[in-house]
Amino acid sequence: MRAQAHTLEAIVSGMLLLASLVFALQMTAVTPLSASTSSQHIENQQQAIGHGVLTSAAAEDALKPAVLYWDNSTAQFHNTAGGREYYTNGPPDNRFGELLERAFDQRGIAYNVYLRFQNTQEKTVTTRYVYSGEPSDNAVRASHTITLMDDDHLRDADGTRNSTRLGDPATDYTVSDTGKNVYNTVSVEVVAWRI
Repeated sequence: MRAQAHTLEAIVSGMLLLASLVFALQMTAVTPLSASTSSQHIENQQQAIGHGVLTSAAAEDALKPAVLYWDNSTAQFHNTAGGREYYTNGPPDNRFGELLERAFDQRGIAYNVYLRFQNTQEKTVTTRYVYSGEPSDNAVRASHTITLMDDDHLRDADGTRNSTRLGDPATDYTVSDTGKNVYNTVSVEVVAWRI
């Protein structure tokens, strides 16, 4: 009789434990956007890719020319669409754009590129370089800083230096001149997220 009571008690305890586990699992919703170690790993990967693109572009001397890829006559970056001064239909047609495309577009990762700098009132200004849309909550950031000098030349559509210097009075460039020893210091920031 005692053995039957212990067996019945063990079965009831097991059912209670199983019911508690089922109830607890139903109370937590796991969605594709829930934080997990795998999504954190993907975000870390995307951030490393962003750092890699910026570092490679700087090492190849492609980052500064990309920032100087400006059409002074239209006051926008070369070959932008829709009258905007920044790119919305993909990256620019230069080496930095190739690196962005290979790293992000071919992997289905959305990204924006921003230029951050101080204006003459020493306030931080952010201007768009490439804009793909509003980043999601899981977006990651990577940045690299470059220094622009007054005697740096703007670039033509084919990437060659033209005669327009940043320090020339007729230059209508998106980054403002600080009026100090250097033209300005620009932080190029890549913001990437899963589509």
